[in-house]
Formats: sequence, C-alpha cells, structure tokens
Amino acid sequence: MDLQDKKVLLGVSGGIAAYKAIELASMLYKSGAQIKTIMTDSARELVSAVNFSAITHGTVHHSQFHDSDPIPHINLADWADIVVIAPATANIMAKAANGIADDLLSSTLLACTSPILWIPAMNVHMYDNLATQDNIAILRKRGHFVLKPATGLLACGYDGKGKYPPNQEVIAAIKTYLHYGYDLSGKKILVTAGACSEDIDPMRCITNKSSGMTGLSIARAASLRGAEVSLVYADIKDEIPYHLSMAILAKSSADMHKAVVELATNHDTIIMCAAVSDYKPLEVAQSKIKKGNDISLDLIQTVDILKEVSKRRTSGQKIIGFAAETDQIEENAREKLSRKQLDLIVANDLVVAGKDHSEQIFISNTDTIKEKGDKFTLAHKLLDRINKL
Repeated sequence: MDLQDKKVLLGVSGGIAAYKAIELASMLYKSGAQIKTIMTDSARELVSAVNFSAITHGTVHHSQFHDSDPIPHINLADWADIVVIAPATANIMAKAANGIADDLLSSTLLACTSPILWIPAMNVHMYDNLATQDNIAILRKRGHFVLKPATGLLACGYDGKGKYPPNQEVIAAIKTYLHYGYDLSGKKILVTAGACSEDIDPMRCITNKSSGMTGLSIARAASLRGAEVSLVYADIKDEIPYHLSMAILAKSSADMHKAVVELATNHDTIIMCAAVSDYKPLEVAQSKIKKGNDISLDLIQTVDILKEVSKRRTSGQKIIGFAAETDQIEENAREKLSRKQLDLIVANDLVVAGKDHSEQIFISNTDTIKEKGDKFTLAHKLLDRINKL
C-alpha cells in the first residue's frame, strides 16, 4: 500500500493540535501524495498557511469568496481521492453531521463524494459530550471513518481521551481507508500476540524470541478497517495500537489461556498469533536459584489453547492459527491445520522471524497462497483471505 500520486485534500480546523497537521502534510508529501489544503479561519489563527504551502508546494485555500477558483468547494471536492480532516474539532464535525455549509471546508465536505477521514482532537469533556458522540455516530453511519483519539495529557491540562494521535497512525489510517474502506465494520476479532514466558524462579524464565510484531500488525489493521479488536498480549517489542477496543496483558500460558477462553465466545474471528510456551517447569522456585552445581528442570506440557478454542468454537466462528517452522514448513503447518481443525493456518520460516519484511504462507483446506511484504501489508492480506473463508 502506498500513497504515490493519491490526491489528498487536507482540511485543518481550529484546534490547538493544528500544528501537528504540518507534520502530517510533510509525511504525505514525502509519501508521494498530491496535497491540497483547506484551513478554517480559526486554524489560521493558530498556525500559518505559509507552513502548508511551503511543505506541500501547493495553494492553501480558506475562503469561498477570495479564491482564484470561482467554485472552489465543488472543484476541490471533485479533485480529492480522500479528504482528511486533521485535527477535527467538535465544531467542524457538528457542521458536517448536520449539513451546515457556512465556510469553505464545510461546504466542500457537503459536496464531497470521496472517502472522508476524521481525526478528532479536543478536550475530553467536549469529546464525551453526547452531542459530539451523536455527531460521530451520524458521520460513521454515512460511511465516514472517524479515528479514535488517543488518551493522555491534553493541552487544556486534562488527562483523558481527545489527544491527537501519532501521525504515523494517521498515515496508516489513510492508506487503509483508501485501499479497504471500513469493510470490517461490525466484526469482532480476537488477536493474541507476543512471547509468553514461564517462571523458573523469581528472576529467571523460559521464553522465546517472538517480537509480537505480526500480531500487533494484524490487530492494528483490523481496527483501522472498522473491526472491534480485542488483543491478548504477552511480551511485545512495540507499542500497542491505542485504538483497539480492549488490550489484556497475559504473561504466561496460563494467563493467556484464561483470557482467551473468557473472550472467545464473543468474537467472530480468533487469530492466535502469540508464541505460547509448549512447556513449563513442574515447580517454580520461590527464591532465586543460586549459582553453583548443575541443575535440571522437570518440564510439563502447557494447555494447548488453540486446540481448546477450536473445540469450543461457536457456530460460524473462524479460528486462525500460526505455525513457525525451521523445516518442512508447509507439511508441518498443514498437519497442524488438520489436527487442530482450523479454518486457516499461517506458516512462516523461523529464519526470518522478527524481521519487518517476510514471507507467509496462508494454508486452508482448499488452497495454499504465498505472500510477501512488510508486517502491515501481510496483515491486510491475511484479513482479506479470512474474509473469503
């Protein structure tokens, strides 16, 4: 997925986060997108239009009546492949939801037939206000994509929802919405990710080399495509996407088993990507084992979470597994697919595990498909394949 030659109409409304739209414009330009910018009067009070014109090498529009184009709201709407409102204030969302067209940006939105992506940023109480939530619901019902705001310290001093998200996430949302729309809206997907660990003593543990990147990419992609995503995660090497519906830490195989079993029945699709320990110590030392003589550990098998979830599946539920192998990759994965009665299994080579770019093999009972790409691209390809099951 790329933005080369995509026509992005950037709408900047008057929130304090308007300065972050400058970085977004720069990232879009570096991605090869063509950019035109509309600023509201309030936005121009906060940041200079010169910033956007310099970065995008294009004209910044702000007035319906002082523009070289006699009908800018129509021509700008017709030009765009996608419209991105960043930041989106409560005011501009209220205008769009209620069909108000009293400035260039709101008039353009009313005339627009291309996808519209909203990046809300405001005070937590303004965001939680029923009027704002009703307006967001209206926009989503009309097919617009409203990215959830991040949570954290806000410019007003409050700590809560309403924070402008990282622009990397905005770029990912733009790419996803352009290529896939909101096609997983209404779906509930459970994803596991990361490396489980089993304690030997209070200091040491048995674990593995999984980075959790694949599971995080799947959760992120599914959420950006409109699904309600629950993530059960162990040790991971990256930040958890802030816009997931739920994220539960499960350090050990027992923790993972408990969380997954409790959540499984409420989800349409379960994607078991976590690297769960196959064995754990029979006994865990209560104090640190001192260095000295050689020791031996008695290991016992852990619960096969994937097999149990597959046996407990509800009607119509899709169960997806992963197989990380060092040899006979397809053969071993296909055997696991059959033994655990899965709908699909994703096989990958441990030699390239942990790298951002890799090859995966999607194996079902009817076909085998090989895919290459970065983790985020492969996540989308997997979701596409699951949609066809």
